[in-house]
Amino acid sequence: MAQRHAERRYDLQVQRDLPRNFYAHLGHGMLGQTGFRLINAPTFLPAYIMLLSGGSEMMVGLALSVQALGMMLTPLLGANLIEHRKRVLPVGFLIGAMMRLSVLFIALSGLLLGGTSVLVAILVSLTLLGLFQGMQGVVFNFLMSKVIPVKKRGRLTGLRNFLAGITSAAVAWLGGHYLLGEVPTAAGYSYTFLLAFVLTSIGLLLLLFVREPEPPTVKVKLGLVQRLGEVPQLLREDPAFSRYFLARSLATMGRMAMPFYILFAGQSIGLSGQNLGIITFAFTIAGTVSNLAWGSMADRHGFRGTFLLSIALWVVSTLVLLVASSQWLIILVFIGIGAAVQGFQNSSINLTLEFGDRDNLPMRIAIANTASELAGTLGPLLGGVLAALLGYEAVFIASIVFLIIGGAVVRIYVPEPRKR
Repeated sequence: MAQRHAERRYDLQVQRDLPRNFYAHLGHGMLGQTGFRLINAPTFLPAYIMLLSGGSEMMVGLALSVQALGMMLTPLLGANLIEHRKRVLPVGFLIGAMMRLSVLFIALSGLLLGGTSVLVAILVSLTLLGLFQGMQGVVFNFLMSKVIPVKKRGRLTGLRNFLAGITSAAVAWLGGHYLLGEVPTAAGYSYTFLLAFVLTSIGLLLLLFVREPEPPTVKVKLGLVQRLGEVPQLLREDPAFSRYFLARSLATMGRMAMPFYILFAGQSIGLSGQNLGIITFAFTIAGTVSNLAWGSMADRHGFRGTFLLSIALWVVSTLVLLVASSQWLIILVFIGIGAAVQGFQNSSINLTLEFGDRDNLPMRIAIANTASELAGTLGPLLGGVLAALLGYEAVFIASIVFLIIGGAVVRIYVPEPRKR
């Protein structure tokens, strides 16, 4: 009886603070994503690494892989840091601040260093960024699950990403046009990433307005090694989740093609600052507009459906890129990829939150993110090898195969969790 009353009080607090927490998360996500999209978009950073490395596809793949490696190593640590805490927001602030300092190091390295030192510094900064992103993915998704009810999450993520896409597209166009120009330089890229640091820092401060409820129950604090020993049992108890996170990891291997889309397109239209700005604008604005549709669809029918639909769109867009040669068709392809990537990211993250109980949620998020980022680490490396040996077309075909296999597993073997 006491437990039921405690859960009822918890639910009432969530509903009471929902408007405040909804808008705080909205502002944080909008500005935070605006900045991080400039880092993670498949345009600016790959082109910057190509410039610094003298045209090495292997180095582009390595740069994306070290970031994904960091993201793979730390989700389980992030879960262990928070699952015994009734309030996780203070940990989130610390990790968020370290992520933003990593972006600042990327920006300053291009302004203060020269030669190969810039490339080394960026690789180190990307590794650190990945390490903190791995923990952040657990902390902030768990925080959202605490303060935003499941039937409101699609609306929040859709609107948040819609607004972030508008500002990202505008910043991308301005950065490409005014900071990079016709002949991009290391300084131009650095100023673009410095702008990303400022925007993400403002977004982090908006989380000061969040009121985090304290749940009636939390996990008993255990050492990381002891907690990891419980993972096999957790997976056995929820076979649908086990199949889902494996399928998500397979589909995530499709990300191997991301840094090479712009390099392949550049063979036809060139990689001037204006072209980078226009394509990044198209990529981000597509994610912007599509997020409203993805969010609305997910709230009505569940994130499983949007997960599958986004994979289908991603595959079709990649196939079209293989035969595209005109600037307008390439822009259309990046519109499709931008919408697909946003749908996939939002669906895969939110679908993870719908399996199992609340107490084990941080560990489930960590398991899914670790497996996904393992694929994200191996994918760009494999993509770099394929690009160097067989060309970009081989990378795209391999990406399509992984996307189709991952989608097929979810379609056949993972039921809609809301109906369980």
